[in-house]
Amino acid sequence: MTIHKNLFATVLTHAAPSSNYRGESEENRTVIQRIKKGNHEYAVVSPEAMRNALREILAARELPVNRTRLHEEDQLAVEFKDFPDASKYADDFIFGYLVADAKEMKKHKRPAKRDSVLRMNLAVALEAYRFDATFHQSPLNAGKSPWKNSATSALLHRETSYTAYQYPFALAGADCMQGSGPAWIRSLIVAIGELSDVAGGHARSLYEMAPRSIVVRIGTSLVAGYDSYGFDPAGNFPEIIARIGAGDLPGEEFLIGGELARSMSADAKKALVAKGVALDDNPQRLLVLAADRLLGKKS
Repeated sequence: MTIHKNLFATVLTHAAPSSNYRGESEENRTVIQRIKKGNHEYAVVSPEAMRNALREILAARELPVNRTRLHEEDQLAVEFKDFPDASKYADDFIFGYLVADAKEMKKHKRPAKRDSVLRMNLAVALEAYRFDATFHQSPLNAGKSPWKNSATSALLHRETSYTAYQYPFALAGADCMQGSGPAWIRSLIVAIGELSDVAGGHARSLYEMAPRSIVVRIGTSLVAGYDSYGFDPAGNFPEIIARIGAGDLPGEEFLIGGELARSMSADAKKALVAKGVALDDNPQRLLVLAADRLLGKKS
């Protein structure tokens, strides 16, 4: 019996001004989506927005994808090449699907729905939202302009937060090993290391969601076993460091990369390496190592 490993990870992004938001505006005010944690509100970015960006990265790298976004439609719209087929298309395999017409899918001898192999949760801001906002003047189309959006110019009110985000993701090894899965999942893990162009509905912000720091656990555990939102406002992950040091978490299952590794003292690094932790100052390189541990080294 093959025992597959599972991957759990938490990514911390770099801090930057963010106006990532979802939903319609309130008159001329563009609202950041946020949730309450403790006594404060924190901006969030949806996993759906990150998954869409990952899908487009995989398509740009010429993996076979079934769904493409149609940008010329008057509403959010996508086009499928075919009925979903997880054996043929990387996005159907990784992100799952649901087809309401189960009878049609039965004709094609394919399941009508499939769970996502990639599990993600909300990206949550590291710093509380402080009701910052910027104002922009939208000019009137005047003179000989052939079209107008409005009879007057408008003052646009956009909520903004200067913050880093953290988000967890997970992969079950057994789900990744079917068919072309190992190659597609390897490309996915590499894409997470370069995640960009993530935006909520109507967002205009450039905000990189690639890791500034990352903590990864790869083992047979079915749960992460630690706070998957454990980065503090300073960018440290005190729970992981303390519990590995105390022997409460198996150091050999952990990989730590990026600024979190770079900023450690030599003594702290030596202590973690002695516990079996893999450290790499470069988070993209660390994710390649994580893919090797989850899937086996690329031949």
